[in-house]
Amino acid sequence: MTPVSLGLDFGTESVRAVLIDAGGAELGVGTSAYRHGQITKTLPQGGDPLPAEYALQHPEDWIESAAQATRHALSQAKIKADAVVGIGVDFTSCTMLPTKSDGTPLCLLESFQGVPLAWPKLWKHHGALSQTERMNELARQRGESFLDRYGGIIGLEWFFPKMLETIELSPEVAAAAEVWLEAGDWFVWRLVGCEAEVLPRSTCQAGYKALWSAEDGYASEAYLDAVHPELGRAARTKMPGRLLSPGETAGTLTAEMADRFGLTPGIAVSAATIDAHAAVPGVGAAEPGTLVMVLGTSSCHMLNSGSGHPVPGVAGIVRGGILPGMYGYETGQAAVGDAFAWLLRLLNLKSFHELTDRAMSLPPGADGVMCLDWMNGCRTPLMDGSLRGAFTGLTLAHDGAHLYRALLEASGFGLRWIVDVLRDGGVAVDRFVATGGLPHHNPAVVQVYADVLGETIEIHPSEQGPAVGAAVLGMVAAGAQRSGFADVTEASTAMAAIPHEHRQFVFPNPDHQTQYDGLYRQYRVLADVMSQGRS
Repeated sequence: MTPVSLGLDFGTESVRAVLIDAGGAELGVGTSAYRHGQITKTLPQGGDPLPAEYALQHPEDWIESAAQATRHALSQAKIKADAVVGIGVDFTSCTMLPTKSDGTPLCLLESFQGVPLAWPKLWKHHGALSQTERMNELARQRGESFLDRYGGIIGLEWFFPKMLETIELSPEVAAAAEVWLEAGDWFVWRLVGCEAEVLPRSTCQAGYKALWSAEDGYASEAYLDAVHPELGRAARTKMPGRLLSPGETAGTLTAEMADRFGLTPGIAVSAATIDAHAAVPGVGAAEPGTLVMVLGTSSCHMLNSGSGHPVPGVAGIVRGGILPGMYGYETGQAAVGDAFAWLLRLLNLKSFHELTDRAMSLPPGADGVMCLDWMNGCRTPLMDGSLRGAFTGLTLAHDGAHLYRALLEASGFGLRWIVDVLRDGGVAVDRFVATGGLPHHNPAVVQVYADVLGETIEIHPSEQGPAVGAAVLGMVAAGAQRSGFADVTEASTAMAAIPHEHRQFVFPNPDHQTQYDGLYRQYRVLADVMSQGRS
């Protein structure tokens, strides 16, 4: 029986389950939306409106939706459950939560159901702005060495700022918390059912979002104590577990979870990885110099290199953080699909079909309209969640198509800025691969990206890049005896790589290159003005 692996891909709105066999055949796919979605208005039981910068989730949604998606994928695949040898998990990050020592989320306890900061904070939760600024200021004053790995900046969406936010604003929650962890680690912990002292923590999540490195561990106790004594104490006493690389075996599936998911107990479960990072093995991009662009609600662009050195503005440089044996560089844009959906709502439209045709018929530069797409802040290279977006150059002659074209171009200019930062920092960027739902459902995005970059972009045929990558990691976790694969690179090549003759390429329009060079310079000027003039 050909071994099969289950990949679970947790996104912002839903979870996707995909079953892949050792030869790369996609046997079944299931998707299930979270019942509570993003909790941004009020808590599930009602109460006062949440602050505008809050974005929370319901932990039971993750289990319920993953089980539904898995059962649907199994039904579609028409395979026996015992064919599945491994489970891989990718998750949004940093999405994190406080729990008791048995893994019970505090938000599920009656005493904390009405306390917002007892709930899991979604990656896009931006409530820790003042805490992040203070952590950055103190880290720079102290000359903390970890800043070199993060472009000199701690991110607003990361682990310790969110923990500090709770310590300062909901001290009763912080006092009751016995374990702080990433949602991906919590989900894997639930699957394997071990004691808190040995719960599996992902080196990928810790390395990119929690100031951890294999050489130095977490940020120093002296620094965390200086930020806040309770932060230092929580890091020492409330972050138990063992750190594992994605693809390492976290444990095996419990009988309880197997029954809920329709699987067989004892299946190997991989340590979690960040959702976008899973796309690298998910598209078979094991070689250095390939920028894998996961385009969805936001975007994350990952690249592996044989060397690691500080690059200002790059939010994470982690040895083995994406694939073993290489340095993984993570960059990204905070609003992509989110920004397009916002414009659709603003224009009171149900789809982009007609608008896309009109927008793409406009010349580069959208007849003088320029956009800065910082509707959710700027991730790379400024790492500032407080920044705001803008449209400039508007006249009464412009319409929705001009706004959309300008927004597409702004996203492309942001990507070009990221590529420039990497190349200026001495990191080779030789190949571009796009994955995720957006390249397939909105090809105009990729065409504009290619034109702005002046580069050819490959679209991986699977819309399930991260989910496939998670399945690759699950296969590796099963071990060579059961899966036939010795490492992630071997499994990724066999399960996800596409022969050159079957690849889909989007080529840049050479007639647009000179125009976009000039427009990009204007975009950078606008970015400088808006970033320096923020309140």
